[in-house]
Amino acid sequence: MASSESAAQLLLKENSKEDFLAASELLLKLANNVLHNPNEAKYRRIRIANPLLETKLLPVVGGLECLFDMGFQEDGEYLTLPVDSSLIVVRQVRDELSSLRYSLTPATSQGSALTSVPPHTGTESRERSGGAAGIQPSVPPGGAAAPVVAPTMPTVQARPTQTVQDFTTRESVFQQKIRQSMEHVKLYEDPNLQQKARTTIPLDILQQEAEARLHSLQQSGGDSAGVDLKDCLLLELLNWFKKSFFQWVDSLPCDRCGGSTHHAGSTNPTPAERIWGGARVETHRCDTCGEMTRFPRYNHPGKLLETRRGRCGEWANCFTLCCRALGFEARYVLDWSDHVWTEVYSEAQKRWLHCDPCENVCDKPLLYEQGWGKKLTYILAFSKDEVQDVTWRYSAKHAELLTRRTECREAWLVNVLHNIFRTKLQGMEEARKQEMQQRLIVELVELITIKSSVDQHLSGRTTGSLAWRQARGEVGQAADPLKHYYVYRLLEEEKHSEVVHIKYSCAQDMYIRASAHDISTKRWQSCVSSVKSVFRKEESDWKMTYLAREQGSQTGEISWKFDLSGEDLRINKLELKACSAVYENGSVTWRICSDNDCFSVPGAQLGNFKTFELQRRQSLTITAVLNGGRGDNAWQHAQLFRQPLDGSDFPLEIILHLS
Repeated sequence: MASSESAAQLLLKENSKEDFLAASELLLKLANNVLHNPNEAKYRRIRIANPLLETKLLPVVGGLECLFDMGFQEDGEYLTLPVDSSLIVVRQVRDELSSLRYSLTPATSQGSALTSVPPHTGTESRERSGGAAGIQPSVPPGGAAAPVVAPTMPTVQARPTQTVQDFTTRESVFQQKIRQSMEHVKLYEDPNLQQKARTTIPLDILQQEAEARLHSLQQSGGDSAGVDLKDCLLLELLNWFKKSFFQWVDSLPCDRCGGSTHHAGSTNPTPAERIWGGARVETHRCDTCGEMTRFPRYNHPGKLLETRRGRCGEWANCFTLCCRALGFEARYVLDWSDHVWTEVYSEAQKRWLHCDPCENVCDKPLLYEQGWGKKLTYILAFSKDEVQDVTWRYSAKHAELLTRRTECREAWLVNVLHNIFRTKLQGMEEARKQEMQQRLIVELVELITIKSSVDQHLSGRTTGSLAWRQARGEVGQAADPLKHYYVYRLLEEEKHSEVVHIKYSCAQDMYIRASAHDISTKRWQSCVSSVKSVFRKEESDWKMTYLAREQGSQTGEISWKFDLSGEDLRINKLELKACSAVYENGSVTWRICSDNDCFSVPGAQLGNFKTFELQRRQSLTITAVLNGGRGDNAWQHAQLFRQPLDGSDFPLEIILHLS
């Protein structure tokens, strides 16, 4: 018998009997609709915002995982079962749910329409008029999806326990998924594609910024041990990809009038779209003129260099190619619970770094489990040289995670990956072979070491609409603990001039420390002493940017700290300009603390410079507090440093006069 639990077993174990019965009833109806009508696209598509799904399935542990086990995938505002998915897997999940329901209610389950499943004959009635249990499916414009060949295998009888034989089909599907990803990553090694990527990357600019970043890290007293110029170049590439190159798509603007659209289903790809891996094509209907705009979900990184848009699959796909184009060793990382990202090997640190281009995050592997709240299962990393199970890098809950790994036997997976690794080694030169073997040993030691999220700022997901992230359970915790970072200390030039002048541009996301040779520091977080539930927002439609509190949080705080301890100088006067914008009943309040004294200033008073006498203080902390707002967009109703994306001014300026 398998030592781990399936999603269906988790659904039974982790919820009340009533919740399990309600959720499993809905799941069985969804599965049976697909099995009885395999060629009808409307039964393969479920709107995430459907009330039944929101009330009966999404709130219960294991509910969404059962749909993923069947093969459903996130598809914008929908969950979609691809036309090439195995119906055998759908039947297995359905039969297991039926068996578990029977174990709870044998008297009523036996003979129930939900659990009595006739074999598919290809001649069953097609007269059902709606989706399962009141869920109205979506029919793609232009008719039904491509025909699906029904399996000839007879209906699998439900079993109360899983034997080794039960895993045969799942392991076959699992191995096919591995093979497909192994083939896909070969595209990243195409010299022509790498050259195409290099022509789009502003390498000279990124190298200059990487040098400045490394210099700033070394000069500021930050932890630069084991970090080299190439590590900094990776961070600049990640930042450029997120902010300047690729675009997240919830829905596309209308091709005809440029108006807003909403997801309206799927349609068949054209031959030209299929060439670039666009097997799935979404249709987005204009809210104004009704025009349909096509959104092919391209899977070829070369095409993505041109379109420069998509969701996490497209982002990671294109970013991994860009990494390989610049000579980084990179792996495409596939999360079975529906996300993808990249890992890049750091020669300086002798380890693999987690890089999520969607979030512009590097080396925060616990982001998904502890920040987004994901229930992880399998995470595999693919490159031209290897396939590794890196799940354990991304979890601090190894024992709990193991209970959800039900797609295959652990020994089977270890054996499959070991055989792939051994085969890959055979084609390598001796020096490379030894390097790969040594890396593997180091990586295995890391993977068995359980990580801690202490001192990491792990927020919920920021890409995608709020409803979409809430449906996926990836919003994270509303109130993160306050995190402490940077403290300003005097430079020699400031001691002589007796002036400290700091200014920040939200448009450039850069601090300038004014002096004879201005010192620039990228990213708003790099010079703050503490932050709680704040992020930087770029509005591509309005072409504006600002700092705001994270969605779902009640309060956001951000502080800058100056410490003159050990110096002969003291702070006599503060000049402060801190522009803010509020809407509805949002509010921005500034708290200024010098030594042990604190006072508050309304944000509206700091649109222009205001002077504060401080009388020889040794320390100063300036804190912005963001509150208020109404409705789903309350987080947006209190903004710091709002300015156009191409703005050249500095909405924050801090000038300290010393003596």
